[in-house]
Amino acid sequence: MAKKGQEFQHYTDEFKLKAVMKYINGNKSYAILSEELGIKHCTQLKVWVKKWKAGESFDTRSIGTSTNPLKGRPRTKFKSVEEERDYLKAQVEYLKKQYPNLIKEEPTSTED
Repeated sequence: MAKKGQEFQHYTDEFKLKAVMKYINGNKSYAILSEELGIKHCTQLKVWVKKWKAGESFDTRSIGTSTNPLKGRPRTKFKSVEEERDYLKAQVEYLKKQYPNLIKEEPTSTED
């Protein structure tokens, strides 16, 4: 996680491509090549190589750019309190049917 005030190193696409080509055409490990080129961590070079092999642009980011609208927690908005109540009641009834062994019956008292 980024810390407040942290500065990030930015690399040009030309630098990234040269680094990837040195890795692909050479016989050095990610760690050694990253150290020689002054890249902070070898994982960054791994990401660039993976993107190059997949034919993706270097500056595309996969975090937060999901195109699937159904991913994550559903956002349900209700027009009224009654509508929300009915929705929640339906959920409870569904769960009762799915897990009947979780329902605790209160003992009935038979007083004369």
